[in-house]
Amino acid sequence: MFDLIIIGGSVAATTAGVYAARRGLNFKILTKEFGGEVATSGEIENWPGIIHTDGLTLAEQFRTHLIANHIIPEEGVWVSAITKQTDGTFLVSAEVDGVEKEYVARSVIVATGVHPKELGVPREKEFRNKGVTYCTTCDGPLFQGKITTVVGGGNSALESALMLADIASQVYVINKNGKFKGEQILIDKVSANKNIQIIYSAKTTEIKGEQLVTGIVYTDLNGASQELKTDGVFIHIGMVPNSGIVPEEVKKDQFGQIIVDNNCTTNIPGLFAAGDVTDVPFKQIIIAAGQGCIATLAAVQYLDQH
Repeated sequence: MFDLIIIGGSVAATTAGVYAARRGLNFKILTKEFGGEVATSGEIENWPGIIHTDGLTLAEQFRTHLIANHIIPEEGVWVSAITKQTDGTFLVSAEVDGVEKEYVARSVIVATGVHPKELGVPREKEFRNKGVTYCTTCDGPLFQGKITTVVGGGNSALESALMLADIASQVYVINKNGKFKGEQILIDKVSANKNIQIIYSAKTTEIKGEQLVTGIVYTDLNGASQELKTDGVFIHIGMVPNSGIVPEEVKKDQFGQIIVDNNCTTNIPGLFAAGDVTDVPFKQIIIAAGQGCIATLAAVQYLDQH
């Protein structure tokens, strides 16, 4: 029986773990893999106290911080469901190395984050890891000197384009809108980079290739179909919350994000959520960290009261 189980392996879970350790809770962190979307981020320049870093480095610093507090996250754990039992405790069902496992806790924090959204165009699934990728940090170095195309219009797409500009021979950015939605400093950097060509008001319709990706098809502003020769397609069009493990009675919004109050509390007492999996309006590392702190302090208050 644990006081608290934290499900997740990125910044919200890390912060929650540090605060849980400082409060002396009997707890465990469960995660498929450590790092989450932070580890797939490119350059990071908005984490207070560190002027410039990258996602992989920051994720390793999170792990180091946990270890310094004598916390070793249990990795390789695929949580499938959370069930609130009649005695008020929570049963966390999971799979570890193909073996079913169960954990019981008095409270739970869901900090499972998000996963990349797919375009839903022909041959996208077929060419995944054969030229189609959703992680520039992971796969960008494989396209040294090649032609690449980024699809998207937010911060992740802008960061992807900038990273690829130093690797690829040519970078195209296909943006279905007439302008970008990301931070102005990133927009300015992309616009000024001579190795990046932006295609606005274009809707991607197909990915082409044989054994590997060879091109991408899009509809331009005038409705005409155009094809670009490309070796890699980097899709950054948004994220989907990893909220499927929570009980059915947990309230979610139309996007599947877990609805929480100011204390990161769900509509089920003892069940909390933090980070990008929630309906917090801005998906930022620093906000996820703050929510991880709030969720743990709220869980401590809940445990004290019960």
